[in-house]
Amino acid sequence: MKKWRKRLVKFLIFDLAIVLLLLGTGVIYQQVGLRQDAKTLVPPGKLYEVHGDNMHLYTGGEGDVTVVLASGWGTANPYVDYYPLYEKLAPNTKFAVYDRFGYGYSDQTDKKRDVDTVAEELHELLQVSGQKPPYVLVGHSLGSLETIRFAQKYPDLVKGIVMIDGGSPEYYSNDDDSLADTIGGFANKFRIQTGLFRLSMQSDMVVETSNANRNELKLEPDDLKKLDTTALLHNYGNVNTLDELREIATNAKVVVNHKQTLPFPLTILTADYLGASEPEWDKSQVEFKSWSDDSKQVTIKDTDHYIHQYRPDIVADEILALVKK
Repeated sequence: MKKWRKRLVKFLIFDLAIVLLLLGTGVIYQQVGLRQDAKTLVPPGKLYEVHGDNMHLYTGGEGDVTVVLASGWGTANPYVDYYPLYEKLAPNTKFAVYDRFGYGYSDQTDKKRDVDTVAEELHELLQVSGQKPPYVLVGHSLGSLETIRFAQKYPDLVKGIVMIDGGSPEYYSNDDDSLADTIGGFANKFRIQTGLFRLSMQSDMVVETSNANRNELKLEPDDLKKLDTTALLHNYGNVNTLDELREIATNAKVVVNHKQTLPFPLTILTADYLGASEPEWDKSQVEFKSWSDDSKQVTIKDTDHYIHQYRPDIVADEILALVKK
């Protein structure tokens, strides 16, 4: 029995050593990958100092109106994500794609992700980068909150707003932070820090699955697809994106508490989720029109949440209609 116990202890020690070796290798793999990501993620636009940190802005096109594109939560690289849309906009108007802190090519910041701070950061970025108003604000998904709050704080600068499957403030005010708990939880942090998430993203099948609601990025060039994956590996689960999730309900209530009829047009584009939309979401999208007397809501057929990855032509036409209005 003593011999068997000694052998068992040796086996357990050996197994533990193997596990520790694998974990150590995974941690090194993740850290090396992060350094390589940083070298690959060369800003296509320019970096501007905003509140002491660097924010990225990519611009193009020409015109007297600037279309400001706000991405949704978890969109790791807005420059890539909005490519099909700003390619349609560029011949007709000026556009500006910005990365919130913790996204794309922007720094991470130690400032809370409350909606007032985010709106003020956008305002300063547009000022220091020389983007002249009037602005047509475009908000995808959770980007709806910062665009409306910006319009509430700086109404004289805004010509109109277009929502790309953006949630209404009332809808988001009932959000819970369960997703933040999941992404910021021990299991997911372990997956990221030990390189398991990075390793999984080497599989084409996993990448395609992660891009399923973005039309598998079929409208993107291959080099931009790779940049998108790199940005995801670099930014996924960082403190700023987690804080945004935790602040959803609070931020939405701030916007609702300042609700006044917007003095400009509001266009709400809603995905039909490829025929699988939810009645509660659809109802909230129709009710979203109450934010402006000059509003309309349109459901775009055969699209998922990232409507601009399916029908950038329709989205661009709606945006340009407000530019020209």
